Amino acid sequence: MARLGDLARSVRSKNAGPFTATVDIFCGSAAAYAEIGEKLTRPRVADLYRVDAASVRRFELPDLHVLKFSFPRPVRQGSRLDRDMHAAQFAVLLEELELG
Repeated sequence: MARLGDLARSVRSKNAGPFTATVDIFCGSAAAYAEIGEKLTRPRVADLYRVDAASVRRFELPDLHVLKFSFPRPVRQGSRLDRDMHAAQFAVLLEELELG
């Protein structure tokens, strides 16, 4: 079974404000974009990051072969419980996700 990180050219994450994180998936080709796009749904991303599926936003950029997901951060950016101020480590979970 392939991991998302094996199929995608690059996966990166960043903060999108104090309450939201964003993950960008650069697929690299139309074939990879189609395969990843079919298997990586909003509910699946919600389960991975333990957020409500209704709060996950999916953006599709087919001309660039890019998928983007935005979702609420578990804690507010910069709070004393925030362990990833820039949301840079959110991508690792997605990279390791097995797509079946």
